[in-house]
Amino acid sequence: MNPALKYAAILITVILTANTSSAQGIKILEQTQSTSVRGLSVVNDKVAWVSGSKGYIGLTVDGGTTWQWQQVKGFEQSDFRDIEAFSDQKAVIMSSGIPALIMTTANGGKSWQVNYRNDDKAYFLDAMAFADDKHGYTLGDPINGKFVLLETKDGGHNWKSMANAPAALPNEACFAASGTCIAADKNTLQIVTGGSVSRLLSWDNKDWVYQALPILHGKESQGAFSFAGESSTMVFVGGDYQDNHRADSVAYVANFCCDVTKAGFPQRSPAGFQSCVNWLGGSNFISTGTSGTNLSTDGGNTWARINDESFNVCQQAKHGKLVLLAGDKGKIALYEPYLPHN
Repeated sequence: MNPALKYAAILITVILTANTSSAQGIKILEQTQSTSVRGLSVVNDKVAWVSGSKGYIGLTVDGGTTWQWQQVKGFEQSDFRDIEAFSDQKAVIMSSGIPALIMTTANGGKSWQVNYRNDDKAYFLDAMAFADDKHGYTLGDPINGKFVLLETKDGGHNWKSMANAPAALPNEACFAASGTCIAADKNTLQIVTGGSVSRLLSWDNKDWVYQALPILHGKESQGAFSFAGESSTMVFVGGDYQDNHRADSVAYVANFCCDVTKAGFPQRSPAGFQSCVNWLGGSNFISTGTSGTNLSTDGGNTWARINDESFNVCQQAKHGKLVLLAGDKGKIALYEPYLPHN
């Protein structure tokens, strides 16, 4: 390419990126509780739940403007790393650590029922994913060479181990970072891993398909932490949470119906470690982590940082446009292109 044309193309890209960044923003809504929030479930433009350390659960019914907080009685030391909500009344929470717990509420958190408990120190639950309000999965770190994979078909009230759970390689695991290392719908179940390797594990209703992800891996702090998208474009994010400013191998893009062997790295990656990515529709993705929040409007090929504060998780409403983020010290924020209506 002619040097002058090349320079002009770069300049245009920078200008467009700057304009995109300046048009976006993160607005802090809540920062009052001493809890590290990693679980986030945005039901619609009004209702959202969060879950965190020290047994904390938060609920909003006005788009995040105000929050109702509680410490689940009897479980004040539990670390609720993931939550799946279906309304302002019904939700499922999952606790990592000892004991491994899955609990449900049907009355907006006024009471919680223990539906699964395992006091075995070998069990460490990482994340949940529901295909619908009845059929869901809970993922845990490997035991005896296989990932722990529990399944419910009644909305979280009863759980059974899947007979054909995926095999794990030595020192391979998943991250209980944002509840988004597993995804499910009526047709697919997929998992991303890290540690000694980084892989995409896909269930085809008969067997598991294993594909290597060339995201940074090799240490227990490295790998793929989260993924999002649809059939034409999938984005995988991660990195190294112990070195959150490493920008190499942080985001990985697949544009060929999840065939990661044909995927490539972004032309411009996020500035560092990302623990969560969420698809906003079309070619738009938002990702976040301890290094800040980033936006891509071209299917993950280029990223612009829109905020440099630390968050753990981001999510768009299942039924709506509300996008929330959450992180340490009870911090909850709104992605500003969408503002809730009164």
